[in-house]
Formats: sequence, structure tokens, C-alpha cells
Amino acid sequence: QEKLVESGGGLVQPGGSLRLSCAASRNIFSINTMGWYRQAPGKERELVATITSRGITNYVDFVKGRFTISRDIAKNTVYLQMNSLRPEDTAVYYCNAEIIPGDNYWGQGTQVTVSS
Repeated sequence: QEKLVESGGGLVQPGGSLRLSCAASRNIFSINTMGWYRQAPGKERELVATITSRGITNYVDFVKGRFTISRDIAKNTVYLQMNSLRPEDTAVYYCNAEIIPGDNYWGQGTQVTVSS
């Protein structure tokens, strides 16, 4: 079992920034891949960014140059720094941990609302 606790969501104006945090209950070196997904109302959950145990990052095209995934190994925490936020970034953001391929865990989600 793996417990993931997200924080950092909220309401921000277009062009603003937020940083999401995802705290894992185990050493994140032992987790194959951690990532952030999001789900907007009426839409399917979609990948945003991932980071592997080796620190290799991957982003979907619509966040490249705006979002940055990073980690603090000492705190077993993964972050998603979101800059230049747009109304279309509004969604519930979920942290995911793939311990090994096929063994996935999810956080409870944190709401991000981008609106003026």
C-alpha cells in the first residue's frame, strides 16, 4: 500500500502560479514513476507530467514551458510548479505513484481553479 497526500490547490487568476505537493509514505526512490494527472468536469483524467526514480521528467505538450515537476527526496515529496495558468487548466489534480508497472496508487485530488 502507498498513501499519497496532495496539497497546494486553490483559486488563482489567469497568468498566476500555484505549486502542488504530493507527499508519499515511502522513500520515493523505491517508486518507479510518480506523476500528476488532472480531470476537468465532464472530461477524462489526463496525464500532465511524470518523474521517474532516476529523475527523468516527461510533460504533455499543453504544459511544456509552463509546468515543472520536481522532487525532494529527503521529504519524499513530488511537486508540480504551475506558471502562466490558464482557465483551461482548471481541474482536479491527482498525484499518482506507480510502484512497479501495473501497481498504481492515487491521491485524493486537489482542486485548481483558474478564473478572474
